Amino acid sequence: MTAFLIIFIAALFAISVWQITKIVNLGKSPLHDVEAAEVANDADNKRQGQMMLLFVIAMYVMMIACFVGYQDYFLPDAASEHGADYDNLLLLTTVVIMVVQVLTQGLLHYFSYKYYGRKGQKALFYADNDRLEFIWTAIPVVVLAGLILWGLFSWNDIMDANTDDDPLIVEVYAYQFGWKVRYSGEDNTLGDANVRFKEGQNVIGIDPTDKDGMDDKVSSELHLPVNRPVIFKFRSQDVLHSAYMPHFRAQMNVVPGMVTQFKFTPTVTSEDYKATEFMTKKVRKINEIRRQKSKELVDEGDVALDPYDFEYYLLCNKICGASHYNMQIKIVVESEEDYNKWLETQQTFETTLANAEN
Repeated sequence: MTAFLIIFIAALFAISVWQITKIVNLGKSPLHDVEAAEVANDADNKRQGQMMLLFVIAMYVMMIACFVGYQDYFLPDAASEHGADYDNLLLLTTVVIMVVQVLTQGLLHYFSYKYYGRKGQKALFYADNDRLEFIWTAIPVVVLAGLILWGLFSWNDIMDANTDDDPLIVEVYAYQFGWKVRYSGEDNTLGDANVRFKEGQNVIGIDPTDKDGMDDKVSSELHLPVNRPVIFKFRSQDVLHSAYMPHFRAQMNVVPGMVTQFKFTPTVTSEDYKATEFMTKKVRKINEIRRQKSKELVDEGDVALDPYDFEYYLLCNKICGASHYNMQIKIVVESEEDYNKWLETQQTFETTLANAEN
């Protein structure tokens, strides 16, 4: 393989040198001394135009084939309140881009075919056209301004830290290569924290002198009550991470030395999401692949793969080190009652400190 790449690169280099030599020689000769056939001829121009047309047709065929062939990889419906607005904005942006791309690229390649160079034919030229200049400047400005304003309003809704709707306050703590979650306890107020306080059982550096932190609870799972707003506070122990929750259309960089945040409301429980038609088919398809792979592994003497079961996950979307690919934590969205029952089983920071002293 290495030898093939070396030969391929050498061939490309030789072709490049040859083409550059032709250009240099062409530049040395007066224009009137150069035969038209040496530069281009009608047959060559027509062939190039036909190739341009075939290329754009092939590009659109491949584009449509990719949309159809990879539709199983698209994300299902959003499971958060702002997710539908986010998806609509993304869809509109994609449609605008695709329409503009199809028109501009289609016309560019079609005109290259239709108006290929012919001997004795001179192209129409005019220096400027104020009306055209206004049209192709005003339309993009209006469209882009609309998309940007819609995006800003959506972003402001996500970043809104308004506490009038009684949001749950949750801290997500990132480290190589995992996550910890801190719940704010009965007072719904997180205690101060800093990596300098990280020692022993104090795994995320809660300030032991801050009373607000005594009822905080640390967990290795992220549980959220459905239909209740959640304000997420993010901290990093070491390097830059990115908290990515694809099914909720939420992502935020986790930056060492500072606290970042966003807010969203989960609207679909984990169990209800598993039961959707899209996810049922997807799980069935994945498990069929895993069954086939398990047969191969068993035949080779390895252990079979466990069946796949869908769960929401919080992932790291920044390449943060060697085990970045496995940096994830399960998210469980459940009823308020089930959430409260689960939270009662978690140990407070005050209890953790007391146990450590004993």
